[in-house]
Amino acid sequence: MSGSDTGRDSTPAGRQGLIVVSWIWVGAPLAYGLYELVRKVTQLFTG
Repeated sequence: MSGSDTGRDSTPAGRQGLIVVSWIWVGAPLAYGLYELVRKVTQLFTG
């Protein structure tokens, strides 16, 4: 196996789009939940 043939860029373009959408699908609610958590914890400890 040559040094440039590591198999990292073997994902087709259609799959990369699906991967990006999947990360956004999971990441957006996660980010919102963390934002709300920090907001409420701040309210809890600051009055």
